[in-house]
Amino acid sequence: MTQSEQPTIVLVPGLRGQTPDHWQELMAAALPNTRHLPTPGRADYGLDQRTADLQREVEAARGPVVLVAHSAGVLVTLHWARRYGTPIAGALLATPPDLRQPLPAEYPSLAQLSAAGWLPVPGDRLPFPSIVAASRNDSLGDFESVSGLAGAWGSHLVDLGPVGHLNPASGFGDWRWAEPLLEALTSIAVARGTSRVQA
Repeated sequence: MTQSEQPTIVLVPGLRGQTPDHWQELMAAALPNTRHLPTPGRADYGLDQRTADLQREVEAARGPVVLVAHSAGVLVTLHWARRYGTPIAGALLATPPDLRQPLPAEYPSLAQLSAAGWLPVPGDRLPFPSIVAASRNDSLGDFESVSGLAGAWGSHLVDLGPVGHLNPASGFGDWRWAEPLLEALTSIAVARGTSRVQA
């Protein structure tokens, strides 16, 4: 991409509140041309509002858009892609939950998430380039299950090793591999011949 085509990065958080030392927050402060979706936390898990917020941010961006989603933000991205189909340059999908097992007590129950439309986890092939960054010891997403989902989504799978849920509780404030993966994602988009992949 040329300098004028540098993408807008839209950060899609999961079910967390404001966490200043989370790697997405640090990325927002460090990288130019970055937009951040609201972080309504675990008590407000309405999927409709989250996908609408994402659509609004994508529409407001000028030029190509790259999504950087973490945890349940990956699921927001999947449901957004199914509902809206707006062309983007690509998405980095970090440590998605598989929602095959009950979540810890501080999270909404699977029944609550199902009633709100989060389940089943979409298995559609994504209409844009994507990278799934998966952890070997993530309590919210089994590596083999996430690998299978990545295949269904048509995503390139990156094995991060044992990084937990890639959050401050797992020892990650700054995530040093995020920017190289963003560069790789840009290369994938360019190799497909466009920075705005049509649905």
